[in-house]
Amino acid sequence: MTVSAQGMNELNLRTLPVTVRRVGVDRSGKWLAAGWHDMWKAPGVSFAYGGAFVLASYALTFGLIDLGYGSLVLPLAGGFLMLSPIFVVGLYEVSRRLESGQSVGLGEVCVFCMKNAGQVAAMGVVLLLFHFFWVVIAIFLFALFFSAAPPTLESFFQEVVFTISGAGFLLLGTLLGAFLAVGIFAITAVSIPMLLDRDVDVVTAIMTSLVAVRENWQVMVGWAALIGLVTAVGLASFYVGLIFALPTLGYATWHAYRDLIGAKPAA
Repeated sequence: MTVSAQGMNELNLRTLPVTVRRVGVDRSGKWLAAGWHDMWKAPGVSFAYGGAFVLASYALTFGLIDLGYGSLVLPLAGGFLMLSPIFVVGLYEVSRRLESGQSVGLGEVCVFCMKNAGQVAAMGVVLLLFHFFWVVIAIFLFALFFSAAPPTLESFFQEVVFTISGAGFLLLGTLLGAFLAVGIFAITAVSIPMLLDRDVDVVTAIMTSLVAVRENWQVMVGWAALIGLVTAVGLASFYVGLIFALPTLGYATWHAYRDLIGAKPAA
């Protein structure tokens, strides 16, 4: 017995406890604009989050350089950002409170982070597994293309950018990293805000996120590209831009969730 694609689509949507909306392809820019406005409505909490990420990035970078593993900064920084969706859970509460006209403070945000903590922690474990795979892949690629130890930071660009083996390293690393990034984006597009906003389990939240991405794949491709662009600008500024980029993207993710996910209509 076979099931048509349309039948599978209806089955998925019926079993979800929410309604997945289809939105226009221009929505990603509006989500980002809404996130930018939220950041300036609550600058204290926003810059505290962004500043914490910047300090952590500096600690990671200079720590690796001090240990002689400066060439691992780029892949590990990418892995660190894979975990960022779970690190900014408090920002979703900021946007929610701004929507309802409530006061915003670090105390309220911390209390909100405890809501559905078990399921949020389970999502954190999923992201940690992605991060673990990325670290293993990075170590394997260094061993494959550079045989001995990874190149030092001083010779990193010369050996990686201007050599044949370095070109292969960059190409394969970029492809594998993009594959993992797509998987993370698909399962976290709306799942973490949903875990905090509704009484659902992590499997339901991930399934809802996958369906939302599938049903709105055109706008979600643009949204993923926009996230990548904003993050790249933040990294290119030696992390300083992350002070603005991460809060904006966190708030924008909440607005994307509110736009894409609605209440389940009564039977």
